[in-house]
Amino acid sequence: MSFLPGFGRPQPSSAEKIANAEVEMDMIGEMMARLNQSCVKKCIPSEYREGDLNKGESVCLDRCVGKFFDVQMKVSEKMQGDAALRQGQMGQ
Repeated sequence: MSFLPGFGRPQPSSAEKIANAEVEMDMIGEMMARLNQSCVKKCIPSEYREGDLNKGESVCLDRCVGKFFDVQMKVSEKMQGDAALRQGQMGQ
């Protein structure tokens, strides 16, 4: 294990960095699509009565988005913990 920055593990190439960024953008796009689909379906009626969101719709969307991101964070933390556990077991 090296204590010098940049040494000890290979640095990703520019192509790898671009590929990783593209994958991350795709994942963010998919997450936003799921968020939009679930929260709009839940909070916005199919018949529009006004041009703007009313207070109830705004509050519903705000809460829905907050819960969506809370769940995403909990799932992510759980998956990272499980992966670290599996990696620790493989190293033994």
